Amino acid sequence: MALMRLSSHLALKIPAICYIELIRGTPQMVQILFVYFGIGAIIQNMSALLAGIIAIGLNSGAYVAEDIRSGINSLPVGQAEAARSLGLSKAATYRYVVIPQAIKNIWPALGNEFITLLKDSSLVSIIGVAETMYQTQLVQTSTYQGVFPLVVAMAIYFIMTFTLTRILSYMERRMNYHD
Repeated sequence: MALMRLSSHLALKIPAICYIELIRGTPQMVQILFVYFGIGAIIQNMSALLAGIIAIGLNSGAYVAEDIRSGINSLPVGQAEAARSLGLSKAATYRYVVIPQAIKNIWPALGNEFITLLKDSSLVSIIGVAETMYQTQLVQTSTYQGVFPLVVAMAIYFIMTFTLTRILSYMERRMNYHD
């Protein structure tokens, strides 16, 4: 999607811009409900889990595409020009020169998107996907305890995000080791 957005061909660029701007311009909960009820009406027997995965995937895909696009655009133009002057094709230039350098710039933003994706997974409880917040609501209903199940859910999310943050930081340090 990022490469489509960077393309000079309007047939590729316009759909990418429309998709990215539509997704980034609407609330994720509305997208989840649209996929579940709108697309679910067309595709019979679509599970809530599948609808949630599709909606969150579409949402995250738009943000990741923008992260990748901005990472590629942050590189000096001379890098790609030098590769092209050495006879590399445009695809080879991206594969061997642009993308490897852009990954270092993209990695922190991708890490943030992974963490956001993990936390936003709680939104799919609105369509009945039995994830952490849905289970928390079930415990609250059956035990009549309002706060303690939320504290447990917060601890679970914190442990997951803290662990993911540490892993991503380690990988980022490894990538920047020789700089």
